[in-house]
Amino acid sequence: MKKRTLRHSWRIGLVAALLPLALGSTARDAAPAHGVVTHPDADAAATLPQPVPDAGSVASSATPLAVARYEAIATALVANGRIPGMAMAIIKDGKILSARGYGVTDLRNPQPVDAHTVFRLASLSKSFAATMTGILVNDGVLRWDSRLTDYVPDFQLSTPGAATQMTVADLLSHRTGLTRNAFDRDLEGDADYHSLTLRMANAPMTCAPGQCYAYQNVAFSLIGDVVFATTGKFYSESVASRIFKPLGMHDASYGLEGLEASARWAHPHVRGRGGWVSLMPKPNYYRVAPAAGVNASISDMAQWLLAHAGHRPDVLPAPLLATLHAPLVETPAELRGSSWRHDRLTAASYALGWRDYSYSGHNVVFHGGAVQGYRGLMALLPEQDLGVVILWNSESALPSGLLPTILDDALGISGGKWLDDDTLDGSEEVLYAERAALPAGTRATNAKASPP
Repeated sequence: MKKRTLRHSWRIGLVAALLPLALGSTARDAAPAHGVVTHPDADAAATLPQPVPDAGSVASSATPLAVARYEAIATALVANGRIPGMAMAIIKDGKILSARGYGVTDLRNPQPVDAHTVFRLASLSKSFAATMTGILVNDGVLRWDSRLTDYVPDFQLSTPGAATQMTVADLLSHRTGLTRNAFDRDLEGDADYHSLTLRMANAPMTCAPGQCYAYQNVAFSLIGDVVFATTGKFYSESVASRIFKPLGMHDASYGLEGLEASARWAHPHVRGRGGWVSLMPKPNYYRVAPAAGVNASISDMAQWLLAHAGHRPDVLPAPLLATLHAPLVETPAELRGSSWRHDRLTAASYALGWRDYSYSGHNVVFHGGAVQGYRGLMALLPEQDLGVVILWNSESALPSGLLPTILDDALGISGGKWLDDDTLDGSEEVLYAERAALPAGTRATNAKASPP
């Protein structure tokens, strides 16, 4: 009863903190001259160059957004240790309206999160894998219906003939025929990627490749083998040269080494006795780089959303984007879980490294990510030429309410109370999040306490 009372009081306190911000803030929907948006908080903000939009690729919208309000809410979310840190970017009509950090990188050695603080992206990485594949398709060296066994000839499945049916598009849309999250537990138990791909020869099948949906990490990452066989370069090198560099994603990297080499990076935090506890990142899911290997700052992710919104046709042409975002297989489980999914989503599908939602009748292109101590969400609302990405370095669900709040405002939808929802997000990206116990001897007193 005491725990429930504390939680209720904390919820009321959060709402009380957010309410005046919501009522008193003003909308900011115009960029200063010369195409840059600046922010008053020098420690947490950046001045970011804007790409030149392709005038014919995306329809402009005059829908105002209360960006100052969303930034104030983010500030409230990190206040008093509710969460250690986060970063958020909002893009609209080819402009970056906001790209800022909030809170701190590590409660044991606090440094402010800024626009160039690097976060682990977890499953947001899947959008990079599909995009890299699409670039090779555009190059004419690969096809969406290319057979996996043409590039990975040793690949086998338990059903006779099934392996030769598997296509590149099947991998990237989770239509492998394997059971959901196959071998994720083994990956968390320190099994290496290559041995797990060999074990697929004896894994149970639920359908033939291409015929049903089941979310994957290990099998999805076979696309990295395809990229290597096609280009002769390591997968991470191909993404760096064809995506990170041309888009100006200067903080982005792959792997634990890339994260730790960053000038400033956000440490993961989990719940401990009395508050948040900072940990060192686990390497497990970095072993499946296409599925979960990217590290990036919020500055990088603003550029990523601009490109996927159609404003960098020199790197990602419109026909490629249309293919990547088109729904391929229904995912009805996404309609359940957190309250915003339950109340707003009327249809859900998986495309190629992206999810496709009907959000109160409006198309939203989305993906989430989760791994121990990190969470992230990104979404595009094409009809409004709007994009939002939120990254945070804890296992709290609190920041996830910001995304539907912004979408609701953009669409003029009222009645949603998403910022008071502390239930776990029900997306499949959370299903594979590592839930290991704290290391022996770890004490919550090493970190600043947060409310229960």
